[in-house]
Amino acid sequence: MYKILANTLFLGKDIHYLTECHSTNDIAMEKIKTRELAEGSVIITDSQIKGRGQRGNRWWSEPGKNLTFSLVLQPHFLNPTEQFNLNMVISLAVWEVLSDDLDGIKIKWPNDIYHIEKGKIGGILIENLINQKGMDYSIVGIGLNVNQEMNELPMATSFLSLTGKVWERWEIFKSLISKIEKYYLQLKQGNINELKNLYLEKLFRLNQWCSYDDGGEFKGKIIGINKEGKLIIEKKDGSLNHYGFKEVKYL
Repeated sequence: MYKILANTLFLGKDIHYLTECHSTNDIAMEKIKTRELAEGSVIITDSQIKGRGQRGNRWWSEPGKNLTFSLVLQPHFLNPTEQFNLNMVISLAVWEVLSDDLDGIKIKWPNDIYHIEKGKIGGILIENLINQKGMDYSIVGIGLNVNQEMNELPMATSFLSLTGKVWERWEIFKSLISKIEKYYLQLKQGNINELKNLYLEKLFRLNQWCSYDDGGEFKGKIIGINKEGKLIIEKKDGSLNHYGFKEVKYL
């Protein structure tokens, strides 16, 4: 099913397909350590039995129905303090692919792709290897709900659930890798402000007063992200609060 991609410059030229594995990110990490993977390599599986989300959350995917893969990048041009810029470009690529066919798609900070009415349709987990020179490798794990019925999972959806039809996963995969390459090259060229503005345009709940919990429930309005990728939320008293991963909960 998975062949070398012809529609990209350097991503997806080395694809490792596994019928089943515990985690594509973990496999990619192991192969990086033994120098088996280069930038652009992909680990993809039909059945990921121990997929992980951000901060150890489980990502469950029905075998043979969805897209679960990891892409290897070497963003030497990024400073470790700029890691979230990579998250932005991956999120934009996923958003664009989904929005070509689906309405109501948003980027939910920090790492979810979200349908405004039906819930989560995909997730991103980026794990970075940093050495004394800076960014060495980034393993970009992506999970997309494609042909899985999501009735058993509250606040989650899929291509199938939203459209009522079965989708060709290979076509989505090819498009996604191509879009990632496009945005990654823009990042490499230093177009940070343009990419950040695009990211904010797609951000779930931007400039809307909604309920959150940071140890106590409050009404707040997302107004942006800072240079480190922390979420900036304005509270009713006018204060601006910066939140890292898991420091604030959407209600």
